[in-house]
Amino acid sequence: MPQQTRSDIRNVAIVAHVDHGKTTLVDKMLWQTGAFSERQTVETTGERVMDSGDLEREKGITILAKNTAISYDGPSADGTPVTINIIDTPGHADFGGEVERGLSMVDGVVLLVDASEGPLPQTRFVLRKALAARMPVILCINKVDRPDSRIEEVEEETYELFMDLLDDAQGHADQLDFPVVYASAKAGVASTDRPGDGQLPEGNDLEPLFRTILQTIPAPTYDEGAPLQAHVTNLDSSNFLGRLALLRVHQGEIAKGQQVTWCKADGSQQKVKITELLMTRGLEREPADQAGPGDIIAVAGIPEITIGETLADPDNPIPLPLITVDEPAISMTIGTNTSPLAGKVRGAKVTARLVKDRLDRELIGNVSLRVLPTDRPDAWEVQGRGELALAILVEQMRREGYELTVGKPQVVTREIDGKVHEPVEALTIDTPEEYLGAITQILAARKGRMEQMTNHGTGWIRMEFKVPSRGLIGFRTEFLTETRGTGIAHHVFDGYEPWFGPITTRLTGSLVADRTGAVTAYAMVNLQERGTLFVEPATEVYEGMIVGENSRADDMDVNITKEKKLTNVRASSADNFEKVIPPRKLSLEQSLEFCREDECVEVTPEDVRIRKVILDQTERARALARSRR
Repeated sequence: MPQQTRSDIRNVAIVAHVDHGKTTLVDKMLWQTGAFSERQTVETTGERVMDSGDLEREKGITILAKNTAISYDGPSADGTPVTINIIDTPGHADFGGEVERGLSMVDGVVLLVDASEGPLPQTRFVLRKALAARMPVILCINKVDRPDSRIEEVEEETYELFMDLLDDAQGHADQLDFPVVYASAKAGVASTDRPGDGQLPEGNDLEPLFRTILQTIPAPTYDEGAPLQAHVTNLDSSNFLGRLALLRVHQGEIAKGQQVTWCKADGSQQKVKITELLMTRGLEREPADQAGPGDIIAVAGIPEITIGETLADPDNPIPLPLITVDEPAISMTIGTNTSPLAGKVRGAKVTARLVKDRLDRELIGNVSLRVLPTDRPDAWEVQGRGELALAILVEQMRREGYELTVGKPQVVTREIDGKVHEPVEALTIDTPEEYLGAITQILAARKGRMEQMTNHGTGWIRMEFKVPSRGLIGFRTEFLTETRGTGIAHHVFDGYEPWFGPITTRLTGSLVADRTGAVTAYAMVNLQERGTLFVEPATEVYEGMIVGENSRADDMDVNITKEKKLTNVRASSADNFEKVIPPRKLSLEQSLEFCREDECVEVTPEDVRIRKVILDQTERARALARSRR
C-alpha cells in the first residue's frame, strides 16, 4: 500500500524540566493564533489556561498532560491552514507516566531549556524518551531575557546531553542535527538568531517557532486503504457524554455513528458504536463527523475503555501495542481512618468500600499507579513514581471528602541476582557557595555520593549526586531550612543499585499526646521549651496523636491538655496573657516527610494530623521492646 502524507497536520509535544516555561509558551501560542475570542483577555481567562486543575494552579505545576490545537496559516503554511496539535506535558518526574502518554500521540517534540538553569534532571528524562522514540527535536532556549542568562553555555550543555543520551536511548545520529530557537515565552517573542545574554530576541511574535515546527516536525504518514487503528492515550469525562477516550488515529478513518472493534488490554475484542466524536479547537472540543490519520480526537460511547487500548476496523481488527511506563519507585499504605476522631466530619466518606472504589477509579486514568492488597481488608499499598505524585492523589481524595490513614512513604525494592536492590535518584542542587558544607553533610548521612560539582563563578554552585530514593524522603524540608529557602533541588529516577544499608533521616523525636482532650495554652507554655509544637489552643487531641517535634532524638509522651489549678489567692501575674509561640503548621507533604516508620498521617477533609500507628502508650512500649530483642 502506498504511503501518504497529511501535510495539513503537525503533532508536537512541549517537554521540559519543571518551571522552564512550557505552559506559558503554549498560552502565548494560543493567543497569537487567535484561539481566544475578542472578548477573552488574560484577566478573564487567566494566565496558564492549560493548568485547569485547582491543585495545578495552587502549586504552579502541570500534573496532567493536556492537548490543544491551533490553526496556523502563516508564511510557511503554503497558503492552506495547518492544524498544530500541541501536547502540554508535566515537567515533574513524578508525573512521568503523563509524559510517556503524551509522546505516544506526537511525531516530534519541542524541548524547552531555561537560558540560565540549563538542562536539569527532568530534561534528561524527557529527552531520553524522545530520542528512544526516534523523534525529531527542536531545542527552544527559553527565558533568554533573564539577567543571569548564559545562552551559549546552555546550548553547549544541551548538545553534550544529546551526545550523552544518544547511545543510552538507542537514538539516531540524525537527531543531533536539531534546530535551535531562542525565545521569551512570557513576552511571546522568538527568533532563530541568538540574542545577547539578558536581551529579548529580535521580532514581535512566535512566528519563527511556528515556522521551525512546520519545517522540522514531520507530517503524519499513513498507508492508503489501511484498516482503522486508533490508540487510546488518555481519558476524560463529560457531564453529558460520560467517559471520553482521547485517541490518536494512526491508520484509516473513524466517523460518528460508526461501529468499530474495541481491542481490550486483556486481548479480548468487542464491537462498539461511536456515539459522539469530538475534535479540539483551541481549548474547546467541538463535534465532528469524521477524522483521519494523524488526528487527535475524543470519542464517547464506550464506558469501560482504558488507556493503551485500540479502536480498530470491525472486519480486520489489528491492535496496537499497549503503552508501557517505567515501574513505580515509591509506595505508601492508604486505608480508612482508624483514629478516635474518625467520622466526626459531617458527610465524609469513611468506609473501606468507598476508599477502594476511588482508588480503582484512579487506576483507570493513571497508568503509572499500582494498587496492591495488604494483610488488612481496609488498607491498600499504593505504588507510584514519587512522593509528590502520591501526595497529590491523597490531597485530591481529601478534597473530595474522604477520610484516610496514610502510612510513611517507602521504596519499592526488587531482587536482582539474589540481592535486594533499591531505586536511586539523580539529584541536582543549585545553591549559594556558603551552604556547600551543610548540604554535603546532610546528603552524606542519607548515603548520597557526589558525582560532579560546577562553580558558575556567580557565587552559586551546582552539585550532582546519586542518592537512594528513601534518602530523599523528608529531605526537602531539611534542605530548605539549611539553605534559608535559597537552594533549588531537582531529582529524577536513575535506576536500581544494591541496598545502601540503614539511613537515619530524622534526628529528632516526637511529642506524643498521652490522653484525649482539648489543648490548653497553659500546657503549651510549659511544653514549647521541649520542642516545636504543631497544635494550637482548643485543638482536640487523642492518645497517640503527635502534637510536636521533640528537640531530642527520643519520643516523649506529654500532657498537652493540662489545665492551670485555680486557688482563691490571686497571683500578681494572673492577668498576663500566656506567652504561646505560634505553632508550626504542616502541610500534607510535610506531614508525610515528618513521619517515622511507627507513625502515619490521619487525613480528613478539614484536618491533617500525624499519629502513632499504635495509639496506646503501654502497647507501643511493648512493641518497641519486642523490636529491640
